[in-house]
Amino acid sequence: MVVGSLRRTVLALGTSLALLFGFVTVAPPVHAAPLYGHDVSWPQCPSSVGGFGLPMPPVSTQFVIIGLTKGLPFTENPCLASQVNWAKTNNKKTHGYAMAAFPTATQLNTYGARGPWSATTRAGKLSNVGYAEAKFAVASMSRVGFRPPVVWIDVEPRPAQPWPTSTAAQKRDNRLIIEGLMRGLRDAGFSYGLYSYAAGWADITGSWRLPGVPVWATAGRLDYPGEALDRCKQPSFSGGRVYLSQWYDDTRDYDLTCEPYAFTPIAVPASTLSRSTADFDGDWNNDLLARVTATADLRLYRGKGNGTVWAGARIGAGWAPLNALETPGDFNGDGKADVLAREAATGYLWLYRGNGVGGWLPRIRVGQGWNGFNSIVGPGDFNGDQFVDVLARERSTGYLWLYRGNGTGGWFPRVRVGTGWNGFNSIVGPGDFNGDGQVDLLAREAATGYLWLYPGNGTGGWLPRVRVGTGWNSLSAVMSPGDFNGDRTADVVGRDRQGNLWLYRGNGSAGWLPRVQVGSGWSGLNSIF
Repeated sequence: MVVGSLRRTVLALGTSLALLFGFVTVAPPVHAAPLYGHDVSWPQCPSSVGGFGLPMPPVSTQFVIIGLTKGLPFTENPCLASQVNWAKTNNKKTHGYAMAAFPTATQLNTYGARGPWSATTRAGKLSNVGYAEAKFAVASMSRVGFRPPVVWIDVEPRPAQPWPTSTAAQKRDNRLIIEGLMRGLRDAGFSYGLYSYAAGWADITGSWRLPGVPVWATAGRLDYPGEALDRCKQPSFSGGRVYLSQWYDDTRDYDLTCEPYAFTPIAVPASTLSRSTADFDGDWNNDLLARVTATADLRLYRGKGNGTVWAGARIGAGWAPLNALETPGDFNGDGKADVLAREAATGYLWLYRGNGVGGWLPRIRVGQGWNGFNSIVGPGDFNGDQFVDVLARERSTGYLWLYRGNGTGGWFPRVRVGTGWNGFNSIVGPGDFNGDGQVDLLAREAATGYLWLYPGNGTGGWLPRVRVGTGWNSLSAVMSPGDFNGDRTADVVGRDRQGNLWLYRGNGSAGWLPRVQVGSGWSGLNSIF
């Protein structure tokens, strides 16, 4: 969290967490009734156990946010038990917070295989370390009987264990740690959110947008809470809704709620760094959706995270009038995966908004005149603005158009990004297939059966295409759920003419590992996406 000059001296930075305050007597605006509180952690411990001996909050405080670590992951606040007891004794509402940091070489070796992702890739190992950071914090809470409704993930510079921030690739690696923490807290049954500030978040993550994840925003060093209230109304560092705001002085950290809030758990959807568009039920494993030919039912095949799926569950009926179905990811900016569907009779494009747990919110019409396209693909964020986009091939011309999403369920003006695309009989968006951090396309050439990789350049254009397969005309359906086997690299799923389902495992660098059969009896489905 953030403190004043004392902790800046200790940590050599101007923003960090954990000191407390005596209240500033400034009335809050009449439009809201915020609660005023403090965050506490190891600096409130006596010097005999490594703290600074700073005071606990006044008894008048309305809530406390208790730090779980001693400044770094895999450490414990030595006064956690006593601070939790103080909050219970004084009947204070509570949250918790845990520090995130990039692992040391030893930590990567120790924890890289201790999580839900495959440890066969560096990305999987980094994700697992973040997961282990969460598990350590959860174990600390369990040991002292602390079960707050929300645990905040503190993301800021850590001089004792710095984040690598020199390149875009390093910032993508940092996101893996944070995502591992989010999943670890979720799997332990905790709501979570993010604590940071704009400059620090940009430096560490490249200004990663996570619109569905709650935010605790800091206003920095202040002598009054007015600017902290402004943080409640301003766009947050990650695009998420701001629930809490903080400011600090030389002695304490101050916190306030941005609106009436009962300190209950906050619903948090899943978020996938792999830029997958396919985690429909919010369990952090990518899924398959398919329409049954005989009944027009829509079925969800929940991924297990290891390249296989659970039995299908019906999540929709009457989908026959729709002749194009695609998962674009989170199209409307609520943090939940959606489906785009074109209505054959009208050419309308409908947004079926996912509810984050495998079901639907009411659909919304987001386009008309889409019958002129014979392929509609949701590749994720194609132009690098962190909003998901759609690519559509025009039937009459073979032109490929980029429909840029605006992040709220609408569009910026379309842009032509290709010609001559009518030579392909399947186009899919796997996410980042070649490992450069940008969204790519895979396209099967009808005349040859060749599979071509069209690498995206990250700004809405292309790098030179590369042939990555032959003989792909033997498949009656080709799609990509992103990372399907849990190694944090993009994969492809194909159905052969006998109805067998195959997983083509990407190796993370535009190539393949041996394919694996993951299903049979899939011939009765006329759309897999």
